[in-house]
Amino acid sequence: MYKHVLRLGAIAAGLCVAAVPAEAGVRRGHVVTARDISGRGFAQWRTASREAGSATIRRGLQTADGRGYRHERSREYGPGFYSADRSTQFNNGRGATTTRDARWGAGQFNGSRTTTFNNGNIFARTLSATNNGDGTATYSSTRSGPQGGTRTVSGTVPRRP
Repeated sequence: MYKHVLRLGAIAAGLCVAAVPAEAGVRRGHVVTARDISGRGFAQWRTASREAGSATIRRGLQTADGRGYRHERSREYGPGFYSADRSTQFNNGRGATTTRDARWGAGQFNGSRTTTFNNGNIFARTLSATNNGDGTATYSSTRSGPQGGTRTVSGTVPRRP
């Protein structure tokens, strides 16, 4: 009897999945809560949303004594570009946010990454490269730190012999 029920359940689940159009987004999530005998506990959650060309995931934890965090990451991508954001924030006020971007095409690449901390410190880097069309390429990379220091490296990659 149970074998038949499980088979029918599997067939029904398969038909439901087949009925969902391919371009429809997928959304999932769950929440877990627990409590001990003294009443202290926690709640933990996670959600995910995915569509063609983008995805977002959120998760977090909250304890009964006020500790916890929230984390979110998202990305978008397609022909010639990629963009991603990531943020982690704690209940005590600490945290950081990182942003990454890249674009390419027609013999050029431009990319950057910036991390900003809640205390105001910022770390950043950029990179750009260009195909010169004669077998050489030029590039430039810049990094900067929280004290305002900046370092730039640039040059030309020679043609292969």
